[in-house]
Parts: sequence; C-alpha cells; structure tokens
Amino acid sequence: MRIIQTDCLVLGAGLAGSAYALHAAKAGFKVELLSLGAPLEANSDWAQGGIIYDTSPDTAALSRDILAASDHTSNPAAIDQLVREGPAAVKELLLDELHVGFDRDSAGQLDLAREGGHNARRIIHSKDTTGHSILAAVAQRVDTTPLITRRSGFAAVDLLTLSHNSDDARDRYEPLTCFGCYALDTASGEVVAIVAKKTILATGGLGGIFLHSTNQPGSVGHGVAMAWRVGARLIDLEYVQFHPTVFFKKGGQPFLVTEALRGEGAVLVDARGRRFMDGVHPLGSLAPRDVVSRAVKRHLMETGDACVFLDLAALEPDFIRERFPAISDRCLAQGVDITREPIPVVPAAHFSCGGVHADLHGRTIVRHLNAIGETACTGLHGANRLASTSLLECLVAAKSAANADAAELRAGVFHLPAPREWQSPAKAPDPLLIRQDLQLIQQTMWNYAGIIRSPRRLARARRILLELREDIQAFYRDCCPTRELIELRNAVQTALLVVHAATLNPESKGSHYVVAEE
Repeated sequence: MRIIQTDCLVLGAGLAGSAYALHAAKAGFKVELLSLGAPLEANSDWAQGGIIYDTSPDTAALSRDILAASDHTSNPAAIDQLVREGPAAVKELLLDELHVGFDRDSAGQLDLAREGGHNARRIIHSKDTTGHSILAAVAQRVDTTPLITRRSGFAAVDLLTLSHNSDDARDRYEPLTCFGCYALDTASGEVVAIVAKKTILATGGLGGIFLHSTNQPGSVGHGVAMAWRVGARLIDLEYVQFHPTVFFKKGGQPFLVTEALRGEGAVLVDARGRRFMDGVHPLGSLAPRDVVSRAVKRHLMETGDACVFLDLAALEPDFIRERFPAISDRCLAQGVDITREPIPVVPAAHFSCGGVHADLHGRTIVRHLNAIGETACTGLHGANRLASTSLLECLVAAKSAANADAAELRAGVFHLPAPREWQSPAKAPDPLLIRQDLQLIQQTMWNYAGIIRSPRRLARARRILLELREDIQAFYRDCCPTRELIELRNAVQTALLVVHAATLNPESKGSHYVVAEE
C-alpha cells in the first residue's frame, strides 16, 4: 500500500477546502487537496446569487437577518464571527488578491443585490454565476501554489484514527485522534493511505440523498458519514433547507433558479397568476426559504398543479438578459423565454444547515480533525440558512481554521504511525444494484423525510433505510471499492442520520417542519 505524507489533508476542493489550502500553504505547510471530480465539480461552482459583502456601519442589521431566517435558533457567536470577519475575508482574497470580476455600477462601485430574508442590499455578484467566478479564480491560484498538491478523482474511503488504524496496540489508549484517511484513486483503482497532521473535512452537502436536489452529483454527506464512523459529534442534521425555485419541466433538466431574481422584483404566482405568497408572509415572495418552500409544497398539494411560476413581468427584458444571462440561456434551451413568460419552478433539497459539530476554528471533538463549509455545523444557520451566507461562511471558516492549525503545526508534536494495510475483495460491484439502491434512498427521503414530515413518515423511512443499510454493508464487504459504491455506503448512512435527527426533534423550526400526521 502506498503511503503519502503531508501536513494538511483537505477532503473536498470547493470554496471552503480550496481557500483553506491557500491559507495553509501561505503559512508554509504542505497540503494534499482531494476531490471526487474535476477542480470545479463542487457545489460552490453552482452558487448563483452572490456573496454577502456588508461594509455598512450597522453590522447589527445583518445579524438580525441571519437570526430571523434561522427562526431565532442560530449560534450568536457564529453570527458575530461571520459579520465581524466576513468583509476582510472577502476583500483580502477575492477583491485584492484574486481580483474576481464582480459586477459594478456605472461609477465603478460594487453592485449590491438583495435576496430573500435580507432587509438591505448587501450582496455582491458576478451576473448569475457568482460561485463559478469565485471558484475558478481560487482554483487557478491553487494550481499555481507550490505547496499544494491537487488530487482530482480521489475518493476518501474512511478516516484514519489511532483507535482503529494503528498497528501499535498502545495507541488505542490515546484520545480519539485522526491522522489522515484511506483514499481511492478512481483512475487506477488503487487505495492509498494519506497520513496527515491535520485532516479537514470540506466535502460539501448532503442534498443528493433526496430525489430532487440542487447539489452536484455525489453530494451525499461523505464528510458526515465518515465523521460518524469515527465517533465525531453531529448536530442539527434535521435542518435540511429546500430551495423553493428550481426549474421544472417534464422531461427537462432541473437547475437552481437564483433567489436574486426575486430580489430584483420577480414574484411567485400559481397557474392562475395569483400571487399566493402575499398572504403567507409579510415579505411575500422574498420570505425566508423554508417559508416559501412549505408554501409552494402545500399549494401544489392543494391544487394538484405540477409546479408554480416565477413571474418576471416587473423586470425589463434587457435587464434580465444582462443580469441573469446563464439562467436566461438555460431556460431558453429548454423552451422557456423568460423575457416573455414565467419560469416553472418547484422546491428541491439545497443546503444542510447541520453537519459535523465544529467550533469557530473548525475543530471537532476528534483531535486534529476539522470540519468547514457545508460539512460543518457551528450553529451559524440554526434551523434555516439566510441567502448568500454559504460562500461567505466558506471563506471565514477556511481562514480561521487554517490560522489555528498553522499555530498548532508550528508548536505541536504529532504522532503519525504507519497505518494498517488496506485489504478488500477483488470482486467488482454490480452498477445496476448500486443505481437501484441509491434511487430507493432518494425516493424514501423525498417522500417521507422531505419538506413536510410526520412521525409516521419518518418511522417508515427509518425501517426502509435500516434494512437497506444491512444489504449495502454486505454488498460493500464483498466488493472492491468504487466511487459509486463509496457514495452508496455514505448515502444510506447519512440518510439514516438525518431521519434519526428528525425523529428526535418534535418541534417545527425553520426547515424542519413536522405535522401530527398527514
């Protein structure tokens, strides 16, 4: 078995993982940056709306909006960190160093947009492809930074801990400690051990465990499942945010339709043109995402309609094409001209507000294991995330974790034993069985643990998933690892963890909405 040694091992090359890698390398430490796919195959790349850049003196206003969107459940300390450190994190990396091409007005000032849940314009953007503009610039810098080794097409299999993976029996008496991971090189099929002083989970979200999702393929909670297997603390997994506006057309390709459209004046209407959100919330179509998603879901259940519509009649056609070119082009490719007709939309799983519990420096209860970005949960989002906080959270968490790790790396002595040899059968898994099992997980989560939940539905989901996990575990033990098999193993475990968390919480808050029975 090949062993790779490094200072910092980052699992996931989205904005959180890539930004951490840059900060750690600047501090003089070697970084291994692993990703399942190509450099831009991350949820960060698909972020459309923008990133908060609030330099106003009234910092309390943003704090109030984050807290209100969370249904007053957010961690005040996490909010304070984001509001206090966010502007500098954006300015230093994105504006001053990478010169990301954010949109500007005629005077050359950054153009500020507004989205749902915000009571002010404070979001900078690059048309409607902000995530792509940011991640492309960050990825280019990563690839020219000498101390960073990018390994695309590598799938983390399991974390290495002193308790489970050291040949020295005395290590089991040490505190629970991570020292890297086993990883599959999907191109060669080889499993390697990557031994690291610091391991950072930045694997993204878990929306892929649901039938309808805005996430990149394979986003099934890899970090959550791996962390659970080694004993890390998980928190708030019941809080899965559903985005209310995802393009819908029978036989078409769904994709996220940014909230910024509503921020510019678009409104949600039903098939009869009625603005049904006006009677649901004071902010109407700009209500927080959980409120809008539930309202859309209930409206569809009551009317039997397949979708609702985003009406852009208040926006000038030239403005639509200039401000939202990507959405305009994607809709037009599927037969919808958004300068002339409304966009058909439905809700879909979007963001996990919970995850691996981490402090404000990314530390988990497992020594030398960090979690940042959507994989982590500091309590910033509470029960529901405010729009355009996710990219900012990635930058703030990456910088804070990297700085804390750099201090420990300079001062600490790390015990890094040789890991046990990896062993697995040579039998190849059946891809048809993998696809069928994953579809069953996704359908079960969508039907029984989705936007509106009930005790009976959650109980049924748990029964189905428990039986399925046993089959998948047996399947996994009998076969050599592949990317698809690793995803399936993690998907069923993550799904069970979400259902378990939802079952334990009878109180409807934010994105977790429970009815007595339906």
